[in-house]
Amino acid sequence: MLPTGTLKDRVAIVTGGGTGLGKAMALEFARLAAKVVVASRKLENLEQTVKEIKAQGGDALAVQLDVREPAQVDQMVSKTKEKFGKIDILVNNAAGNFICRAEDLSVNGWRAVVGIVLDGTFYCSRAVGKEMIAQGTGGNILSILATYAWTGGPGTIHSASAKAGVLAMTKTLAVEWAKYKIRVNAITPGPIDTQGAGQALLGSAEAYKIVEDSVPLKRFGQSIEVARAASYLVSDYSSFITGEALVIDGGQWLGQGHYVGELERMMRGGSQ
Repeated sequence: MLPTGTLKDRVAIVTGGGTGLGKAMALEFARLAAKVVVASRKLENLEQTVKEIKAQGGDALAVQLDVREPAQVDQMVSKTKEKFGKIDILVNNAAGNFICRAEDLSVNGWRAVVGIVLDGTFYCSRAVGKEMIAQGTGGNILSILATYAWTGGPGTIHSASAKAGVLAMTKTLAVEWAKYKIRVNAITPGPIDTQGAGQALLGSAEAYKIVEDSVPLKRFGQSIEVARAASYLVSDYSSFITGEALVIDGGQWLGQGHYVGELERMMRGGSQ
């Protein structure tokens, strides 16, 4: 969508950058000439992403990271500065999720998802934001949300609560850090087909089809569609946009009520 060279001389960190949407964004940023740091817990996935970026002529670094650990987040910032000298872009993409009824959700399950999504986003935003402030050259922070952050949805009590917190964080930081020329936005993907992950999360082909039919455009989105939107929001083409949560869902959340009841019925029947 954007011309090659759009992100030239920019250094971007993408958490959860070894698979799915994170990998798609990392590859697209690299195509646009950014230097990319991919970070997550599984080093083998990160190394594959780095290999693909370098194969297309880009430059990248893999950093093993658990975003729930502030010390590891600080190390990621240090390694990025050591390799590339600065940080211009942060994408908070690391996430954890599974479908579960609220009454069945364990304390550990709650803590795991909230720890990754909400705490991890704050730890990374805080560490990178402080670095951007010190650099004095501004920057862009982009977080990945979900529409149930404001609509709610069955089986998502942990993730919806955490994502709602990230939405509030996005708007708060957009105001607080505007004076430093740091723009803070979010992308809100709907159903995205990421190598079968959607069907795995929903638990069955039947549930997958219900969600697909709930999208007015009658399809799941593609990772590249999210990556292109992310590239726009971290580029100078969107220089007057901050505090925004861009929805990319084929209109699905507008008609959510049409499928919620069916999913709830399936959950009562034991499908998770």
